[in-house]
Amino acid sequence: MKRLSLLLLISFSFPLTAMAAGKPNILWVFCEDLSPWMESYGFPVNAGKTPTLDKLSSNGVRFSRCYVPAPVCSACRSAMITGVYQTTTGTHQHRSSRSPDAAIHLPEGIKTLPQLFIEHGYATFNKGKDDYNFVYNRNEHYSAGNAKPAIGQEKGFYGKKGKADWTAVPKGKPWFGQIQLGGGKTNTRKLKDKVDPATMKVPPYFPNEELFRKEWAHHYDTVRVTDGHVKVIMDRLKADGLLENTIVFFFSDHGNNHSLRHKQFCYEGGVHVPLIVSGPGIPTNQVRKELTNTLDISATTLALAGIELPKYLHGQNLFGENFKKRDHIVSARDRCDFTIDRIRTVRTEKFRYLRNFLTDRILLQAQYRDGQAQTKRLRELHANGELGEIPEQAFFGKRPSEELYDMEKDPHQIKNLADDPKFAEELKRHRNLLTTWIKKTGDKGEQPESEKNLRAIYKRWGNKCVNPEFDVFKKEAAQTK
Repeated sequence: MKRLSLLLLISFSFPLTAMAAGKPNILWVFCEDLSPWMESYGFPVNAGKTPTLDKLSSNGVRFSRCYVPAPVCSACRSAMITGVYQTTTGTHQHRSSRSPDAAIHLPEGIKTLPQLFIEHGYATFNKGKDDYNFVYNRNEHYSAGNAKPAIGQEKGFYGKKGKADWTAVPKGKPWFGQIQLGGGKTNTRKLKDKVDPATMKVPPYFPNEELFRKEWAHHYDTVRVTDGHVKVIMDRLKADGLLENTIVFFFSDHGNNHSLRHKQFCYEGGVHVPLIVSGPGIPTNQVRKELTNTLDISATTLALAGIELPKYLHGQNLFGENFKKRDHIVSARDRCDFTIDRIRTVRTEKFRYLRNFLTDRILLQAQYRDGQAQTKRLRELHANGELGEIPEQAFFGKRPSEELYDMEKDPHQIKNLADDPKFAEELKRHRNLLTTWIKKTGDKGEQPESEKNLRAIYKRWGNKCVNPEFDVFKKEAAQTK
């Protein structure tokens, strides 16, 4: 094993699939709602405040421009666990398949990563939530810990939470596991070294008020707390003698939960996430700046274990000798809980392009964060005509069908260039990239969600379902009263 690792360190281009001879353990440290607000990603506020993640990065490879397939958890996680875009498998609508009358099955021939690992002699576990938008039996995917599903939920219609980690794996057996961290949702009350909200400068699409500065500072705090959580994991691996044979991936399912223009939306902050890979055979102290898809994590994870990559994967082995740099990455947002929307985005080297398919509804339409203080404040200022031009347009203005932003000159994505004649060719190029992707991947968002699925959503959320797509169910409910 030592000789093999040495050979791998000699050349970055050497195919790391050779690691399979030593059967490495592979761990996903999978965070929720965490933007890469660390010094190494260009956020000096957290300089020196994330020592564990800084060390993990210096011992491995940090990917500076990694993007998720969807800016919301269940759609992203459904894609990650299969290595296939959620829009291809039909698992793109957030929190789907939660009831037997609206069950979604993966397309025939597509397996999850845990299933493939089990077939190749690995133990598997997931400590934390699954949150997949398809029917599954947890025991067919996670072998460690004997986690039986609840009575009446054997087919996995509801998101499960596992409790097992590597301590439940038989001694000497290699494993592929996940540990879920709260990330941007984590509790920061016990953090002593907090960011002072008064030092925060919020983006121009937010009012410059204390409430929004507090939310901005809070996300920096969650990154600091997450660093401590990762330290606990790494210390445990070391104490158990597993650090030398375990490859660790650190990443998130999407961006900041504390910004109403990040999570659930396709701007940069919603889809840009941290990615650090460290462990035996992985190059050290390297930064890779090419456009990276988190679906590459799925492919790379299989490759590191020596498992042949299924042809249906949408990612590629980041360390493979045949790795090809991309010129663009696509992310997609569809229904989130009871909020119906459809957005697609293309990120290229310099630009971000968005296509809004439902322009009849504002960005800040009814959603799960309506009860939160920042949402209430935005609506209050809007109602009083006091919001200001930029936030007014961002949250309550008419949605354009297309948006194009120069990410170098306009990182907050304020100035839409889609109607600027100077950028007509770039607009056309990005439009064509998206059209090609939709056709090539079989984007199921092209068809409206089925009546049975929408009926299940209405049954679950009731009066919160205000989109016109739910009108037929409202009429039915009124007639039965």
